[in-house]
Amino acid sequence: MPTIQAEKLREIGQALLVAHGVPEEEAATVARHCVAANLAGHDSHGVIMLPNYIERVRVGHIVPGAPFTIVQESPTTTVVDGNWGFGYVINERAMALTIEKAETSNIAATTVFRQGHVGRLASYPLMAARAGMIGMAWADSGRSPKGVAPFGGRTARLGTNPWAMAVPSDLDGPFCMDFATSAVAMGKIKLAEARGQEIPLGWVVDKDGDLTADPKGINGGALLPLGGPGEGYKGTALAAMGEIFCGILTGLGFGVEPSGRHNDGCFLIAIKVEAFRPLLSFRQEVADFAHYLKDTPPAKGSQGVLYPGEIEHRQETKRGAEGIEIEEATWAKLGALAQAGGIAERLGFAG
Repeated sequence: MPTIQAEKLREIGQALLVAHGVPEEEAATVARHCVAANLAGHDSHGVIMLPNYIERVRVGHIVPGAPFTIVQESPTTTVVDGNWGFGYVINERAMALTIEKAETSNIAATTVFRQGHVGRLASYPLMAARAGMIGMAWADSGRSPKGVAPFGGRTARLGTNPWAMAVPSDLDGPFCMDFATSAVAMGKIKLAEARGQEIPLGWVVDKDGDLTADPKGINGGALLPLGGPGEGYKGTALAAMGEIFCGILTGLGFGVEPSGRHNDGCFLIAIKVEAFRPLLSFRQEVADFAHYLKDTPPAKGSQGVLYPGEIEHRQETKRGAEGIEIEEATWAKLGALAQAGGIAERLGFAG
């Protein structure tokens, strides 16, 4: 697999998007988010998604340059219509507005509808954490095709509906959580397929309702909810709440609309820490709490406890220095897009 430095990968991603009709500034935002996901070790949300986004632009499912429309607002709330723009662009702007309102009013919330895939969800709460706030983001896929079977079922009725939170701290890396309410994110199934790898039993059932280690079994099958075959009712409950906050509250609704247009609905919150206690002491105590967790004697076979977000911080440090490995199948797709856009030689794909 080729190993590419993050800066070069951002350059490639931006150039590919521009070559296929995306405005320069939006292309830079999308590429930045994708490469940030790769740096954090979440390759399922990294540059592997670029061919998919370019195809969605081609068929009109994503609209480059779409307006950001505020449908309804108050001093503490906002309803945003993304008009089918890039989720990275719309959702980042929506989170920035939420933070701005919380700066004045201490807490603010925003719903966003009609936007493309928002990528790694932690990106948005981390914006709040950098501003001295607690941030939260929840997302679902509106009425686009579903991938997750509710507990007790074998066909898909729910989205992966990820949930993320981040808090400011004095740690070297961010203290944050970000996970799908399914057993695993759909992108990790696609990543395993691209790499020719098996998946753990308990992630997917095939079209016959049987557990499978073959990532291709997702075709006609379904992801299982968080908790898997034994305790998937927990993931189902979280996913159902995600549908309510991000699908029903936003007005997107539930179920599947036949066109297949991907449509991330989001619910965002920013909470100003200083509305409750001094920020400096809060940051220090969060760090102290993380160290308290890490001081736990390790379980047998474990290398010890990691605080939420630590593994991503370690990956970002390592990959930032050593580069990011890109699987051959993805690299070939990026090269083909560069050839189609007439920029292969400039980006180093020629030959």
